[in-house]
Amino acid sequence: MSAKTRVVAPATWVPTLYFAMGMPFAMANWVVATMFKNLGYSDTQIMASTGSIVIVWSLKPFWAEFLDMSWTKKTWVLAMEFFLCAMFAVVGVALRLPNYFAVVTALLWLIAIASATQDICADGIYITALDNKQQAEWIGLQGVFWNAARIFSTAIVVWFAGWLQSTAGFDGRTAWTYALGTSAVLMGLLGIYHSFRLPTGSISHRPKDAKEIAVKFGDSVAAFFKKKSLWGMLVFVGLYRTGEGFLLGEGPLFIQASLKDGGLGLTLEQKALVDGTVSTLFILIAGWLGGKFVAKYGLRRTLLFLSICLNVPHLCYVFLSQVQSPDKQLSIYLIMTLISIEKFGYSFGFVGNMLYMMQQIAPGKYKMVHYAFATAWMNVVLWPTQMVSGKLADWLGYKNFFIFVLIASIPSLFAAWKAPFPNPSDAGDDEAGGGGGEDKPQPAAAAA
Repeated sequence: MSAKTRVVAPATWVPTLYFAMGMPFAMANWVVATMFKNLGYSDTQIMASTGSIVIVWSLKPFWAEFLDMSWTKKTWVLAMEFFLCAMFAVVGVALRLPNYFAVVTALLWLIAIASATQDICADGIYITALDNKQQAEWIGLQGVFWNAARIFSTAIVVWFAGWLQSTAGFDGRTAWTYALGTSAVLMGLLGIYHSFRLPTGSISHRPKDAKEIAVKFGDSVAAFFKKKSLWGMLVFVGLYRTGEGFLLGEGPLFIQASLKDGGLGLTLEQKALVDGTVSTLFILIAGWLGGKFVAKYGLRRTLLFLSICLNVPHLCYVFLSQVQSPDKQLSIYLIMTLISIEKFGYSFGFVGNMLYMMQQIAPGKYKMVHYAFATAWMNVVLWPTQMVSGKLADWLGYKNFFIFVLIASIPSLFAAWKAPFPNPSDAGDDEAGGGGGEDKPQPAAAAA
């Protein structure tokens, strides 16, 4: 692939590529949870279903190298996008089945695997089709368009499902069938567009067999466990998001839960505005400001403060759950303000976790691989907190649950205070920046 081909017109494919990456993550982790809540399922059932699939994005380093053995990166991306288009449509149709909850849960795993595979190859295209300068120029917009997909999913799709029920008179399952159909259509259109505009992506070395991959992978694992202060760094990554792990899935369900169940009782249209649009915009602004803040003062000096920003705003949920009344809904403006403050703090503080993994854990011979290991570990630790959060919320009730979340956040502050810094450099380099696409916070699922 010529240098000219590698750097041509990133504006025509980078935004749409990262939008296509963000949509299946948001649909599988947040929209389906909203749908299940709307259809009458308990928080325990919902989080057991949707909270479990986050493990898939954690395991993607284990099959990433095998993808280069066969198709090109572009072929893999297109195949996954058309597969995801079909899966969104199938989920909508499956809602007509009597046992749809179990069927949709199984389909979520297929969606997660396809989404993670698309992530691997899309990031590979970004890294190999752009030179270092262009990677740096477009790295910030990756997150913007990934979160734009989150807004589409959690705002437009959710609002449409609510409108079909409240205004058009559709029953819940029929409304969600049509709403999911919009995401299927859009994913299909993205696949068609990328068939013409997406670069192929180069392969620096095509492995000849699985043995070669296994040897290289084993060498990278051995190098990873030889890193100075590794266990201290892994403890930090594991504890930093403890409280947030309980909150990620339950916060949106609390917003949607009925007043008699201790929730805020927002309609789907109101939730689309508060949790899908406004708070996501605050996430974007806070992530950008958090990066600027760390760039000016350094990660070592700011890490504890970032942890405080991540965790103290959990008080917003404590306050909302305590003042909520079963007889009267709180002002939507109050709810919007406090939820946005919490999201702002989450995104501002989350910067510390990602930069720590880039600057302290990743450096070395296998920087990209070791960054992937670190993000995988972060999600593995996040997985059990999300899985049990629904059961805890049903057991404790929202008022006590959010107090529990606040207490569970304390280890994050201690971990940030004691985090080791074996790498003296506080600044990321080009390679770290190029690897930013390995894990979107998203989330997530993130990521949130």
